[in-house]
Amino acid sequence: MKKIFALLLTLAMVLALAACGSQPANDPAPAPSDGGQTDTPAPAPAPENTKLVVGFAQIGQESGWRDAETNDVQWYAARNTDTVELHFADAQQKQENQIKAIRSFIEMGVDVIAFPPVVETGWEAVLTECQEAGIPVILVDRGIDANTDDGLYTTMIASDHVWAGEQAAIAMNDLLGGSGVVVELEGTVGASAAVQRKQGFDEYMAANCSGIEIAASQTGDFTRAQGKEVMESFLKTYDKIDGVFCHNDDMALGAIEAIKEAGLKPGVDIKIVGVDGVKGAFEAILAGEMNCTVECTPILANQIFDTAAKLKAGESVEKWVMSADEVYTADRVTEDVVAGRAY
Repeated sequence: MKKIFALLLTLAMVLALAACGSQPANDPAPAPSDGGQTDTPAPAPAPENTKLVVGFAQIGQESGWRDAETNDVQWYAARNTDTVELHFADAQQKQENQIKAIRSFIEMGVDVIAFPPVVETGWEAVLTECQEAGIPVILVDRGIDANTDDGLYTTMIASDHVWAGEQAAIAMNDLLGGSGVVVELEGTVGASAAVQRKQGFDEYMAANCSGIEIAASQTGDFTRAQGKEVMESFLKTYDKIDGVFCHNDDMALGAIEAIKEAGLKPGVDIKIVGVDGVKGAFEAILAGEMNCTVECTPILANQIFDTAAKLKAGESVEKWVMSADEVYTADRVTEDVVAGRAY
């Protein structure tokens, strides 16, 4: 009996030792040989955005010309979503809104910032911020004050507005036969396009057209409504007006309305010269109610995005990329020309 008990005790001890020697399935894994620290794989780097990211701060919707420029930029971006990312802001004709938009583009880290300056002055601070952020700046269709350091922007894509004013003066002189009284509807006060178109027109008149008097010059803010309002005032103030030079076609179309309401024939009793080359102006020329428009194309998207792509790639570009514009008098405007106009 004692032998049987001893045998059973020995068997129990063997089984207990075997159980102690086994490792449960939920025991922790053996410690690594590097002191207990395990290597975790590093997170994969975020893929670099290969798209061209452009921030565009538009002036607003002052005219049909401006709408055409906006549509062209947005249409281009919509057609090229695989390569272009556009951030668009409408400043509603206010410089402070443009500056706010530009600063938001800086925070986004866009590749390039493009904008038409609503006025010439007051850009030094925000353009310095762009420069410090390493973001190239494209001025579109307008420039900034000549006294501002031109190193604060990279390039400008725009028409020659002084040339446009000169061409308008030449056309007006021809229409009036070298003598008469002219009034001038200016664009937005302080806008480079208005400043330079006035410069080109007034200086050419003073130097070459001694028989023509510029009786008055007042801003119509580049809008049709204000163009009409200012022309109404001119017609009440002056007994004789032979011609009106409008810094853009929308103001010219407003002036046409005022002339009609005064019982006069636009384009006949009062010669009308505008700038921009919008479809409405061509229609007015075809109808005999306007005499000339100097083109200033708003179709700039290809140039803007091509230039932006070069800047992102580190390529150098010209300081002024000039648009190719033309002068359209009545003899050049046909139904086919009007029908083919894109804006």
